[in-house]
Amino acid sequence: MTGPMKSTVAVLALMGATFASGAMAQEGPRGPGDRGAMLLEMFDGIDADADGKLTEAELEAHRAAMFTAADTNSDGMLSAEEVSAQHLARFTESLADRTAKMIENRDNNGDGSLSLDEVDEGPGQRHFARLDSDNDGAISKAEAEAAMENMGKRKHRKGMMGGNDD
Repeated sequence: MTGPMKSTVAVLALMGATFASGAMAQEGPRGPGDRGAMLLEMFDGIDADADGKLTEAELEAHRAAMFTAADTNSDGMLSAEEVSAQHLARFTESLADRTAKMIENRDNNGDGSLSLDEVDEGPGQRHFARLDSDNDGAISKAEAEAAMENMGKRKHRKGMMGGNDD
């Protein structure tokens, strides 16, 4: 196998290794856009000999370990409840990490908590003028729905064109 082909196979194997079964390959709590970051986060844990490279054996061992961990009743099968529990555990861990980083980044007075002044404005406040398309000083439900529809179209265009249209 040539170098580029080997790299492609390794990336595809790594992606497959992040999910213990076909059922787990569906969009998880993080969604498809975050899978690349998730793969990099997991790389060191999969690289059992810490040589900076992933072998097929390491990928298979990781996949098997994830499956075994998810198979809480040890029947060799993953039920919907077991898959959901594994996704929830992964999401909870990720959420805890993100929350800790958010507090660390925004906690200006160092008290380990966020005050109202340390929390950013919500998207409705940041984009109020744009959302209030009729300039009446209020955002109607119709205006909010139109904004959500436009946001979906922008994301779709961005994905199709590979650029930023903002």
